[in-house]
This record gives sequence, C-alpha cells and structure tokens, in this order.
Amino acid sequence: MTLTTDWPSQLRDRGLRVTRQRLAVLDAVADEPHRPAEAIHAKVTEHLPEITVQSVYTVLHDLTAHDLLRRFDPPGSPACYETRTHDNHHHAICTVCGRIEDVECVPGEAPCLQPPPGLGMTVEVADVVFRGICDECAARQSAPASPAESSTAR
Repeated sequence: MTLTTDWPSQLRDRGLRVTRQRLAVLDAVADEPHRPAEAIHAKVTEHLPEITVQSVYTVLHDLTAHDLLRRFDPPGSPACYETRTHDNHHHAICTVCGRIEDVECVPGEAPCLQPPPGLGMTVEVADVVFRGICDECAARQSAPASPAESSTAR
C-alpha cells in the first residue's frame, strides 16, 4: 500500500478514529480508484485478511459520509469509490471493458452545468457520465482476426 496523503490527519480532522481498517480502505481506493466495494475488499484483504465485506461497506459508508471518499454510481453497475472529493469532475466509462476515467469539468467550477430556472434548490454537484468505447477496446475490435481465430470461427 502506498500512502498518498496524510490519512491519519484527514481522519482526525473529521473527528474519526484512525483505524487499520479505515487506513487500508483509503489506501486501496487511492491506489485503484473507481472500484466497487467487492474489489476494494479484495485489495484490503491482501493486508488485512480478517476484514469482512460488511466491514468494508461500513468503512466506505463512514468515509463517504465524512467526505474522505466520493461514491459514484455508474449506470447499470455497482457503486464505485474514489478519493477525489473536493472538485466537480465527471466520468467516462468504456462500454466494452468498463474502464472509468475522470473527466475535468469544462468551466472548472461546481456545478459546470446550469439547472433550469425555478428549480427550487441549490445545486452543489452536476454528474455527467460519458459512455463510449476506449481506444484500446476500439483497436481490438478493429484488428483483423488472427488465422487461428478465423479457423475456429468457422
């Protein structure tokens, strides 16, 4: 695990106890953002084999509620988590391999989309999801089939 930020201070600043479980989840999400809870659990068990999936869900919920993690709900997929919480950015998802990339908000301030007049609420975040095919998947799809693949396809 690579400590990319001072997680203990971040936890204390939010009134949370510093625990091995919280630190492990924060490191796992920082190392591999945009992953669902099950993948985060798999990563955390490399260092804390005794941690349960339910414990990871509890930690994810607490860290999200205290703005240390951001929950992102891709359409048709389980919720994913990231440590990038203090800006308004969007996501692009490859419809073939499922890779998720961050997309900067064009104007650079939250929200970059304007709600309709008379909405009756103050919008804090505008989520946009771009869906398409990443360059790697597009290249694989357009590559000619190898002779072995051609003979088995017949």
